[in-house]
Amino acid sequence: MLIPSGQHPTALAIARALIEGFDKHYRIFRQVSSAARHRFEAGDWHAVQQAARERIRFYDERVEECVERLHSEFQADWLDDAIWQQAKLLFIGMLINHKQPELAETFFNSVFCRILHRNYFHNDFIFVRPAVSTEYIESDPPTYRSYYPASNGLVKTLFQIVHDFGWRRRFADLKRDIGYVIEAVRRHLQGWPEVAANFQIQVLSSAFYRNKAAYIIGKAVNGAHEYPFAVPVLHDDDGRLYLDTVLLEIRRIAVLFSLNRAYFMVDMEVPSAYVGFLRSMMPFKSKAELYTMLGLQKQGKTVFYRDLMAHLRYSRDDFIVAPGIRGLVMLVFTLPSFPYVFKIIKDEIAPTKEVTKDIVRAKYLLVKQHDRVGRMADTLEFSNVALPKARFTAELLRELHELAPSVVEEEDDTVVIKHLYIERRMEPLNLFLNRATPVQLEHAVWEYGNAIRELASANIFPGDMLFKNFGITRYGRVVFYDYDEIEYMTDCHFRTIPEAPTPEMEMAAEPWYPIARNDVFPEEFGRFLLGPPAIRRVFMHHHADLLSAEFWRERQSRIARGHVEDFFPYPESLRFAHLFPESAD
Repeated sequence: MLIPSGQHPTALAIARALIEGFDKHYRIFRQVSSAARHRFEAGDWHAVQQAARERIRFYDERVEECVERLHSEFQADWLDDAIWQQAKLLFIGMLINHKQPELAETFFNSVFCRILHRNYFHNDFIFVRPAVSTEYIESDPPTYRSYYPASNGLVKTLFQIVHDFGWRRRFADLKRDIGYVIEAVRRHLQGWPEVAANFQIQVLSSAFYRNKAAYIIGKAVNGAHEYPFAVPVLHDDDGRLYLDTVLLEIRRIAVLFSLNRAYFMVDMEVPSAYVGFLRSMMPFKSKAELYTMLGLQKQGKTVFYRDLMAHLRYSRDDFIVAPGIRGLVMLVFTLPSFPYVFKIIKDEIAPTKEVTKDIVRAKYLLVKQHDRVGRMADTLEFSNVALPKARFTAELLRELHELAPSVVEEEDDTVVIKHLYIERRMEPLNLFLNRATPVQLEHAVWEYGNAIRELASANIFPGDMLFKNFGITRYGRVVFYDYDEIEYMTDCHFRTIPEAPTPEMEMAAEPWYPIARNDVFPEEFGRFLLGPPAIRRVFMHHHADLLSAEFWRERQSRIARGHVEDFFPYPESLRFAHLFPESAD
């Protein structure tokens, strides 16, 4: 720890309080992450879900604790500008040889921004840029393990890789599964390349735990070539472990790290080293995305904001109102050259929507804490975001002041948005269907129904299922992104429309039966969703059961019995049970 001499004692005490607050946070974060191995081995899937929800709250809880400590321990002099500048310098000195310096800097910023006005949010007081390098930080145990098949043989090496994770639960047939891995790799490479002198397999030391799976993540290095891979480890019906597949295409591995899924649990002493290793496998993934998927979403936000500011310096296009149908709850805008959308809750929500601002915020928090099963877009939530006013079109500024004046402030050269959600941009499904070829339409409508099914199995009823509330990703996957009407499946009452007592009542404008707040009539979905004949034909071919109350009640029953569904972030066709069906029998 490097402490400059001649510093104010209050500045030193503030810096120590901040580093102690962060260290407590990361100690608790790491404890719950490392316990993921025990939950996986025990097959305690409800504990897995609970730990994922609780871990998201840890950061804000520790920040609030630190803010309260500073308020209770210091008097007025701690607000002096010079003291905070000294505290920052002392804090930097405390990060020498620290294992998570970039996370600690973000923690400093979070505490500072809870205490002082945003006018202070510049480089003299907070970490606008990293002050401490994260390169070459040593980790114990090392970030990854290296194996050398040329010396020990490939089969023995693969056995050792699995053994080194220390799982106590027995494998059903590890010899069989390793044979599947070798054959799948051989098919993928279309034969074996010549072995180079540097041939090795590098595997991240901690498994990546999420939902009901553990993932072995690594890469093979041979000559100038690198071959990333991911191996999911699952439980069979008898509670034994097995290797389900090996993912060898970079795009398949990237889907594991999609922000539409729950965050991983990974035991990391040096998270920047894990991010660096993952980027060597997937260089197109940003640091912001990878930090977020490792459960470090606050660091993901910090890196994302720095990326946005850098992009604004080197681009010239303007923020514009997002194309598509205007929402009743959210005002949405975008920067065409930046692959995200910016969403603000309107001050006045249309009366047809029975929600308030607080309810909308609660819905977005629900999604953050819930398993998104690859079907709900993750959001970054920001406060007091300052953006250059010169980059806003006149139309967008007008809409901001008309629809959300309480959260927008204009200063000399900036627009400050007090509360903002940011999501990765996708093409709205309604716009995609308007231009889709017959083949594309068939796939998109099939995917749309699959999204609804999987959300239902994960205890989520989307509420407003219009196509405009879904997007389609670059991989052709349909994802839901409008959350103001979502409900837990278990809070809904799925009903069949009762028969009308008379023909006149059936033709009446108002229903002849009472409707409670969470009553849902699935047979009505088709009338609102399936207008064009081509869409109706595809939907009814694949998903007609979604229009029956029985489907939804059956899903509710499974949830009530405590069943936790399997969601595979890769195609069924890649599973060993499909690749080697005869051997599996």
